Amino acid sequence: MAGQRQITKLPRDTGVAGWNAILNAAPSYPQASGTIHADWLVIGAGFAGLSAAKRLTELCQGDSIIVLEAGRIGEGPAGRNSGFMIDLPHELAADAYAGSADADRKQITLNRHAQDFARSVAEEYDMPDEAVASTGRVNGAVNARGQAHNDDYAGKLDLLGESYQRLDATDMKAMTGSDFYRSGLFTPGAVMLQPALYVRHLAAGLASRGGRPVQIFESSPAVAFEAKTGGWEVRTPDAIIHAGTIFMAVNGHAESFGFFKQRLMHVFTYASMTDALTADQQARLGGVASWGITPADPMGSTVRRHDGIGGNRIIIRNRWTYDPSMEVDADRIAAFRKDHDRAFRRRFPMLGDVGMTHSWGGRLCLSRNSVPAFGEVEPGLFSACCQNGLGTAKGTLAGIGAVELAVRANSPIVQDLQSYDLPQKLPHPLVASLGAKLVLGWREFKAGAEI
Repeated sequence: MAGQRQITKLPRDTGVAGWNAILNAAPSYPQASGTIHADWLVIGAGFAGLSAAKRLTELCQGDSIIVLEAGRIGEGPAGRNSGFMIDLPHELAADAYAGSADADRKQITLNRHAQDFARSVAEEYDMPDEAVASTGRVNGAVNARGQAHNDDYAGKLDLLGESYQRLDATDMKAMTGSDFYRSGLFTPGAVMLQPALYVRHLAAGLASRGGRPVQIFESSPAVAFEAKTGGWEVRTPDAIIHAGTIFMAVNGHAESFGFFKQRLMHVFTYASMTDALTADQQARLGGVASWGITPADPMGSTVRRHDGIGGNRIIIRNRWTYDPSMEVDADRIAAFRKDHDRAFRRRFPMLGDVGMTHSWGGRLCLSRNSVPAFGEVEPGLFSACCQNGLGTAKGTLAGIGAVELAVRANSPIVQDLQSYDLPQKLPHPLVASLGAKLVLGWREFKAGAEI
């Protein structure tokens, strides 16, 4: 056995996660302390970790399950997500022939499985409607280039037999209240989450379930782990946990555990959320109370208007940075908040008296070949990591899939996640950093008006 291994870096999330901040006070879970034994240990309480815990309760009823969260549930990357759980891949094959279209259809089916899972747990745990809303989303076009992208995408949807609706400038204004968008492509299958509300309610449901509740510990980062006869020993600052099997649901922090070294790219994106709009401001804006727009150019601004707990608010997400340290500072958040404010003013000039209340950065993990970091990396240690920027759906699937792999259920999710190569090795860190920054800068420049 390899002996005790130290976890080299703990999560650090900068800025106030607006989705979580606008909710009522969160339920608190204890810190892990003393010596604890469990059949199953899940490290990470985001989309992947909580989905894994839920699947364990279904497949291993009566077993003891522990979830460790380094911080507070809803304050980490899951609660910093923009909340789009999208069924359709961002990029579709150029034709409907042979394996390419089959691969697209398989991904659509799996993404819809993740959506069904979210809807099912929302119903089971009586979540507010805004936690999981099947409202669809719009791909917004600002100029001719964006419209051409949407036209191309619509053609591919035709080949796959998927439904959509074209929106002109008048339709876009009727929805958003803004003259900013030239056109849009509405796809009805997207599910919109209030991400912090969703993960908080999912955790609460697991912790209060009948029979044998899931034990959840907050502010309890794993700091070391060691293989032992018959399982694993994991240490937190105040506890030693003995578990038969571990699920590592920490996305890019898989590297901090010593796995997939120099194979994962750590990227941050940034968002800001407005004050709650007053009745007068909502009247000036017009449009409908809730909607979500993704940009035709993926480097452009994602915009949501959300109505629910905490009021009616607008969220702007844009700007991307490559940060192998997996940390950003408050100055970065403050600088990009100015970009969010500019993007907001361009779209909503009638709301000059509306300010940004919360701004934050969110960690993403990508691989060079766009594959997950998934599988049994050592006996009894399963990885459900590297979600490639699609944490709501891909994280949910990875958590479910890791559990199904561990109990040897040969499910379609397991078959898909095990069909990929390993994440490709990255170049020398200096080369990778320079290359990533150049690529991100060039793509943001090309996005232009979409930002």
